[in-house]
Amino acid sequence: MADHLRLRAPMAERGGAATASELEAAAGRRGLAAAVRDGVIVRVAHRYVTPSLVEHLQAAFALGGVVSHQSAVARYGWSAKHQPKKPSLTVRAGRHLSWIQQRGVAVSWRDLDPAEVIDGVTGPQRTVVDCALSLHLDEALAIADSALRCGDIDPGELRRATVSGRNCRSARRVLQLADSRAANPLESVLRAIAVDVVALHLEPQGGFRGDEWFARVDLADQGLGLVLKAEGFEHHGTRKGFDRDCERYVNLLCAGVIVLRFTWTQVMYRPDWVRERIREMVQQRTNREDSMSARSVSSPGYRRT
Repeated sequence: MADHLRLRAPMAERGGAATASELEAAAGRRGLAAAVRDGVIVRVAHRYVTPSLVEHLQAAFALGGVVSHQSAVARYGWSAKHQPKKPSLTVRAGRHLSWIQQRGVAVSWRDLDPAEVIDGVTGPQRTVVDCALSLHLDEALAIADSALRCGDIDPGELRRATVSGRNCRSARRVLQLADSRAANPLESVLRAIAVDVVALHLEPQGGFRGDEWFARVDLADQGLGLVLKAEGFEHHGTRKGFDRDCERYVNLLCAGVIVLRFTWTQVMYRPDWVRERIREMVQQRTNREDSMSARSVSSPGYRRT
């Protein structure tokens, strides 16, 4: 039971879907195996989801439609900002569904090309595009980042994907911003919050190097010497890990790099406050005259700038 409780935070932070390594970091291999055995989580497509997401898939299939949007996200085991509240499916244009059939289900009407459907589920690219068209930037970006991170979509193909219909402009923006380096949905949502801050250029999993240290961080603007840290519910796990984390941020601060740390609750439920704090710090850093003592590097490859 204790192991099951340890899995709640990582599953919640990832919208009800996570990889084995992410869950083993919280509960260990035995804890993960026990959770699967007891039905607390279910393995789907080499990843793990909550039982409620499996029920969503079954409900969508029962109506004879194609599993799509956030239900397709669950089918692929991608992480998301939030766990979907009801099943999503796509039916052919013009098909009639009674109000009883539509109750508790998100239905989209669209004629899909056969190549866009795999085993009754919209293909990875179609799924990401549908989410980009229908969801807010932060929700859609978390899904697109996860799809790339899982290796289910080629980045070049995603950026060249055909996008049409309502909200196509905002959807294309999601496809251009998507980045496989984002470690989790929390980082993706934080990046989405900050994306319109003037003079801010964030790199997921960027890094800074001092004379005797290197620090990998969640989001870095190397030119401004600014780091955004997304603090989830998960713990460091060991005292050694906690020591390393503290040492990393002490080194950054001593080198003149500012670290803004935001909690999961702040990022998810107080985005305006988070954005304003980031904007204030960017203004301060833009106006500063002192130079950083740390040499910044790009990820991957640790390229100097």
